[in-house]
Amino acid sequence: MTIQRREFVAALAAGGAAGLAGCSTLTGDDGGDAGISGETLTLTTTTSTYNTGLLDELNAPFEDRYGVSVDAVSQGTGQALETARNGDSDVVMVHARSLEDEFMEEGYGVNRRDLMYNDFVVIGGPNDPAGIGGSDDVTEAFTAIADSESSFVSRGDDSGTHTKELEIWDETGLNVDEFGEWYQEAGQGMGDVINMATQQGAYTLADRGTYLDMQDEVDLEIHVQGPIEGGPELLANPYGIVAVNPAVHDNVEYDLAMAYIGFITSPEGQDLIENYTANGEQLFYPESLSEEPNFQQYVPEGWSADNTGNSSDSSDE
Repeated sequence: MTIQRREFVAALAAGGAAGLAGCSTLTGDDGGDAGISGETLTLTTTTSTYNTGLLDELNAPFEDRYGVSVDAVSQGTGQALETARNGDSDVVMVHARSLEDEFMEEGYGVNRRDLMYNDFVVIGGPNDPAGIGGSDDVTEAFTAIADSESSFVSRGDDSGTHTKELEIWDETGLNVDEFGEWYQEAGQGMGDVINMATQQGAYTLADRGTYLDMQDEVDLEIHVQGPIEGGPELLANPYGIVAVNPAVHDNVEYDLAMAYIGFITSPEGQDLIENYTANGEQLFYPESLSEEPNFQQYVPEGWSADNTGNSSDSSDE
């Protein structure tokens, strides 16, 4: 995925902003919004979307429009998807595409959409004991941290951030199971891990949004930038949203989940994401709408026409 600022399509006419993804607009007999008042949508989502306050910005207008409530449960990506597997969630907003693909391939999720992106950054104390400041190669930075045995706090919680961290360690060829006491698995959310890193003067991998939201409260600096600021593409951090499959769990609020997906991927929802800031900084970049739509958002990574029995080899063309 190439990180870039997306240009939006023109805003829809008044009344059309519901923009439901894959289903018809919910309208009542009087032409207003459908009578789904009193229902509750359960959303399992990452700590980054929850702690930054973005969900409050997105959920309030949705709740007002449909007269419903959104019960947002903050979990790491792995746990959020597991909650959905158990039928205890209606829709999932997460940021680990490999885990999302697994969830979809197992049949638990339907109608996945790209939602937004930011990136990951490597942060740490200003003394920078591993000397990684300004590095444009995150695998080399991680290797330097390990070689110097500088303190590093890992999420250790099967979250999207933890999944990305393990991917980077894998790229270094190092085995986290062989690390010493300098490497600490916290088993906590992003905000708690950033606070722990501050207290210990340690490095950690963080999503840019949570760091920017907390940067005035902690004594940590960005030492390795992500692709939003010209850093390595390996630190890209795309978010997706997936409805739980009602054919697997017939108790889920599928229509309401699709209405929610439609709202936050509509021009109105994407504009809310575009304009949401903390400490004067934009935290997330909308990705659902583009003049050049990305077909790959609907299928697993690595998918090709070969999966359907058709050749994807274009070498003869």
